[in-house]
Amino acid sequence: MMNNNLIQYIYGIADNSLILGQRLGELCGHGPSLETDIAMTNISLDLFGQVRSYYQYAAKLIGGDATEDTIAFLRKEREYKNVLLVEQPSQDFAYSIARQFLFDVYHLLVLEELQNSKDETLSAIAKKSIKEVSYHTRFSSDWIRRLGDGTEESHNRIQIAINDLWIFTDELFHQTDADKAMVTEGIGVDVTLLKGTYFKKVNEILEESTLEIPTIEYFQKGGKQGIHSEHMGYILTELQFMQRTYPNMTW
Repeated sequence: MMNNNLIQYIYGIADNSLILGQRLGELCGHGPSLETDIAMTNISLDLFGQVRSYYQYAAKLIGGDATEDTIAFLRKEREYKNVLLVEQPSQDFAYSIARQFLFDVYHLLVLEELQNSKDETLSAIAKKSIKEVSYHTRFSSDWIRRLGDGTEESHNRIQIAINDLWIFTDELFHQTDADKAMVTEGIGVDVTLLKGTYFKKVNEILEESTLEIPTIEYFQKGGKQGIHSEHMGYILTELQFMQRTYPNMTW
């Protein structure tokens, strides 16, 4: 019998990396330096590689004609379960780094716990991915420090980006029904337990970077339930164009 909760749980993890990878792909050729441009492109490729492993597993669970391509490119907007944070546009380099940093810290914490999953496939993917995501976290954290403790302009730009994106951080720790079911079975990660550690680590880096920690009473959410921002449709238009224009194409 197909485990729908497990499939939805996989989507919840993988879709974050898919959409963030697509956002980073938009920046190829637009980095502030060649080295940084290549580094961010490689992070995008890392994320897509992880996504493939998750979607291949999901396709196996679904069966029939499902493939990693149909899952990635042929779902409707409401079927994607990524958080709103990763959808946010790259308004400038500071926004790209702030978005990356706020997600990376969370991503690494999740993978550290997912290694202990009773699901051997998810555990294996986490163990394989954690080295890459550790690098992603170091990269984005270093840039937060450089921009925050750099020039007056770089400081102001990264502070504005953090302020604007902070409103999406609380959603990282919301649980869907599928999340709760997988936690009960010992397969999924209880993200509610990661919240304290996440904000402690983020706050430490921001303080080192001479950045102020935003104080926000209300947060945005909805992505985990498939309710996305106005940006998601544009992302999917580019992401899905080739597959929908040339149906059944294969690489």
